[in-house]
Amino acid sequence: MIQLATLLFIGGTEIVFILFIVVLVFGADKLPEIARGLGKGMRTLKDATNDIKHEVTKSAKESNIIDTDAAKEIQQEINKVKDDLEDFTGSVKRKM
Repeated sequence: MIQLATLLFIGGTEIVFILFIVVLVFGADKLPEIARGLGKGMRTLKDATNDIKHEVTKSAKESNIIDTDAAKEIQQEINKVKDDLEDFTGSVKRKM
């Protein structure tokens, strides 16, 4: 079964229809300006979330809430298991 990529449970035809309405409402000459504004807003939001995440991690490390060594060891174990699983499933997968 072929599955189409969806964005927020919106299919391709709906996205095209929404873009058509946006072009009709704002005009083709305003689209780059709108996209630039949305890009700047998304970048600002991403920077803010990264700053918050950094501050929470920093305060957790200062309070000894997070044991980074244990987290690294767990991540290494997870990666090792994933590699072993990929090695096993690689020989089992069917070639098309």
